[in-house]
Amino acid sequence: MAGMHHIRIGTAGWTVPRAHAAALPGEGSHLQRYAQALPCAEINSTFYRLPRPGTWLRWAESTPDGFRFAVKAPKEITHGKKLCRCGAELAAFFAALAPIRSKLGPVLVQLPPKLAFEEGLAHEFFLTLREVHNGAVALEPRHASWFTSPVDRMLREFGIARVAADPPAGSTAASRPGGCEGFRYYRLHGSPRKYWSAYEDSVLKSLAHELHAARTETWVMFDNTAQGHALGDALRLQRLVQDSGR
Repeated sequence: MAGMHHIRIGTAGWTVPRAHAAALPGEGSHLQRYAQALPCAEINSTFYRLPRPGTWLRWAESTPDGFRFAVKAPKEITHGKKLCRCGAELAAFFAALAPIRSKLGPVLVQLPPKLAFEEGLAHEFFLTLREVHNGAVALEPRHASWFTSPVDRMLREFGIARVAADPPAGSTAASRPGGCEGFRYYRLHGSPRKYWSAYEDSVLKSLAHELHAARTETWVMFDNTAQGHALGDALRLQRLVQDSGR
């Protein structure tokens, strides 16, 4: 990982598909093998249900010291209450993360496609969020109203990164990072077929150059897991970024 201290590349989950098993040799669980090759993973299952404390602890103990987990916020907060008056839910969520606190990376907040930006509601949510958590946060809005200069200013005020998503949702601007300038978070869902397609080598090479040139803390998560392409793409991008830094 030399020369990549500011870049973390991983996948949604840590399944090791048979097609890429040879790239992650060794014994142990999928997570243990995965964590020897990649420095981070995104936990999406928390969107539906929070694991038991013992499960968090097992994940933390299965990974090296420098490994980090990005964790997706529960749908109760984003899709149920739609960011409104969810202080208790936020507090419960971050309390549940205690067993993994030493390995906690960004918290991912993915919004419903129909959730439009409302200044007062957004400001109150971010204020409440920052009362219980001062770490990295990545917001993935999917409604066009979130991709404006005033929204970007608010995100910078609260130190929140706007996700760069592929394919973009809500606006073409969704394909570019936004919000706070000291942290970037990419979510690559597969193209041209979302969740199913692998990325072409030319796309990964272009992204590797962009990541290396940015010189800011960056997370890249591959979510094209339907046919197991995420792991292969993540490993390929990691090699390309390493090569571009030589």
